[in-house]
Amino acid sequence: MNLTLKIWRQKDAKSKGKMVDYQISGIEGDMSFLEMLDVLNEDLIAKGEEPVVFDHDCREGICGSCSLQINGEPHGPDRLITTCQLHMRMFNDGDTIYIEPFRAKAFPVIKDLMVDRSAFDRIQHAGGYISVNTSGNTIDANAIPVNKENADDAFAAATCIGCGACVAACKNASAMLFTSAKVSQFALLPQGQVEASERVLAMVNQMDEEGFGNCTNTGACEIECPKGISLENIARMNREYLSASLKG
Repeated sequence: MNLTLKIWRQKDAKSKGKMVDYQISGIEGDMSFLEMLDVLNEDLIAKGEEPVVFDHDCREGICGSCSLQINGEPHGPDRLITTCQLHMRMFNDGDTIYIEPFRAKAFPVIKDLMVDRSAFDRIQHAGGYISVNTSGNTIDANAIPVNKENADDAFAAATCIGCGACVAACKNASAMLFTSAKVSQFALLPQGQVEASERVLAMVNQMDEEGFGNCTNTGACEIECPKGISLENIARMNREYLSASLKG
């Protein structure tokens, strides 16, 4: 395939960025999107030009670091995949592809396509832990019965990889799907009840302090989430937050 790439280039968070056009050829349908960018960067380096900076790590859809906005969609046109799992067969010869970083006030650009998502880390630090001993003396965890449905829902919430696609998909740049997934994975389990009230209040307050917007109720976050995290988690977090607020 021969493609035209329109890529956002930006030196740092304080610099003004712009879209730059690149022509690329010889792209195979079985290549991943990141492999295609590798080919581009090899060409740029060979020409003595600066390669495009983008974030990646595992390339197996687990780490969540490959956060790219592709033709206006987080992680591109496919569903339930991360950018590293997106294959070039989703595009056609002669296509023009727009590649940008995730756009959110709380995700400042580091360089080019790489953004700082440490706001997510600070939300988790605010309350994403439990005090019940689940290591060393594992009987504390294993001896507590857990309803099967709750266990399944907690596991589903825990599959969130913190990629930020939910934020990028939301017109308010809301982090409620991410935060609610982290709240839910503990709220559904008895081991998470000790800090339940403190957790939801602290994590939601930290989310607001980071500058994320409120939920739009459009559901774009669930559609674009590579792990299919359900909107039900947001409803659960809202109930947990209301309950904790009433307790004072």
